[in-house]
Amino acid sequence: MTTLENRTGTALLVIDVQNGVVAQAYDRDAVLGRIATLVTRARQEDVPVVWVQHQAPDEGLVPGEDGWQIVPEVGFHDDEARVDKRFGDSFEDTPLESVLADRGVGHLVVTGAQSDACIRSTIHGAFTRGYDVTLVSDAHTTEDLTQWGAPEPAQVVAHTNLYWSFQTAPGRTAAVVPSDEVAFAAP
Repeated sequence: MTTLENRTGTALLVIDVQNGVVAQAYDRDAVLGRIATLVTRARQEDVPVVWVQHQAPDEGLVPGEDGWQIVPEVGFHDDEARVDKRFGDSFEDTPLESVLADRGVGHLVVTGAQSDACIRSTIHGAFTRGYDVTLVSDAHTTEDLTQWGAPEPAQVVAHTNLYWSFQTAPGRTAAVVPSDEVAFAAP
């Protein structure tokens, strides 16, 4: 029940599943496999798939270079919408809002990396902009940042799922569901 008028559609948002982002990701292969399955399902159900790619030259994410490329395992098609970003929130200083508006989208099903950075920023950014947001509990990941004081990656993913399941706001819904329970219909 999005607060965005005449925006009843759903999109699958795939964030930063790039070679340089997920190379050392927790549970990488399983997470990418679930994302690939969701991408296939979305296409079969005529649900738009929107790809987000982070640009950060100091992190090896230079457009066109290998680290910046979307990993082949998830089945990227270059005829689908792709949004370049430079900040954690995929909406910040990008055309994502207009891409979604053009498709009548008011509900986002969110997957990708990293749970404690761009996923977290984007789900909050979407929610505050009026979107219903479903986080796919087993289709987002992060790398091991324990040497800088972060919890183990499994705990980061679990905590992100936990706190998102309690988000509330007037006229919007937040949900956390496993990939095999994703419904591409608006809540």
